Amino acid sequence: MNNAISIGEPWMWGAFVAFVLVMLALDLFVFGGRKAHKVGVREAGAWTLAWVSLALAFNVGLWWHLSGLVGPEVANQKALEFLTGYLIEWSLSVDNVFVFLLIFSSFHVAAEYQRRVLIYGVLGAIVMRAIMILAGAWVVREFSWVLYLFGFFLVVTGMRMLVMAEKTPDLEKNPVLKFARRHLRIADGDHGEKFTVMKDGVRHFTPLFLVLILIEVSDLVFAVDSIPAIFAITTDPFIVFTSNIFAILGLRALYFLMADVADRFHLLKYGLAMVLTFIGAKMLVAPWYHVPVAASLAIVAVLIGASVIASLIATRGLIRSHTTDRRIRQTRA
Repeated sequence: MNNAISIGEPWMWGAFVAFVLVMLALDLFVFGGRKAHKVGVREAGAWTLAWVSLALAFNVGLWWHLSGLVGPEVANQKALEFLTGYLIEWSLSVDNVFVFLLIFSSFHVAAEYQRRVLIYGVLGAIVMRAIMILAGAWVVREFSWVLYLFGFFLVVTGMRMLVMAEKTPDLEKNPVLKFARRHLRIADGDHGEKFTVMKDGVRHFTPLFLVLILIEVSDLVFAVDSIPAIFAITTDPFIVFTSNIFAILGLRALYFLMADVADRFHLLKYGLAMVLTFIGAKMLVAPWYHVPVAASLAIVAVLIGASVIASLIATRGLIRSHTTDRRIRQTRA
């Protein structure tokens, strides 16, 4: 297995954490994160482009720093590891989008309130990812054989995703939701973007708080899949952490970008399942054959790209139907 050196110096960790905190503060207090409003496609697209650009700029800066510090060979390797890890994490985060859509639609959450829920969802996901990545890095360093367990787990998860791709989970049977409803005072009705309200002098949680719980739980479940996946690319905690966090920071914008067109990418789940299966197989065959990082990047890109193209081709008739219906409505108006 790959036990590459770690390039994360203390000041690099501190600078990155400070960057994340500054960006979250700007989102919350400057760019309207605390104001209820519906995020349009244009705004979501701009934020998605911004986050991807920041991730690529970070990778270029990392490569430049390492080139002067340890030489171009290590710099090229680490930059490629970050790019591959980021693509994997960003791709797998798309699966979160489908689950978020299911949760919001099941609870009939208005579009203008979804942004606030996802902000807290991102904050929780960052904390959970940080803990799991640091713990995972320690486990891998002390017990390298655990990577084979990660590989087996990813293969099983990928195969299960292939089988379950067309099935919609029943949220009413979710054990976390059942537990919350049984042990928390839940206020009926619509309470805007509030998570708690006072009724007869007693504090109650709102249905929106149940949505937040499900969002956090889904983030945790997806982290269990995605973090082992990136350990197949690199065991460097700094690369694992930064690529993961950049993908999480862009998740909310990606959700709003795909919210209205998610049905066009229904075959993407098959591509994600094959990515997990490939990564798991890569970890299992490592004692006999090491798949280069560049090859992993190319295979993941092909699998994701092919599933996206296949989805768009398969839904051409659906788009024509929507376009025709919209033109008819406009003509009648």
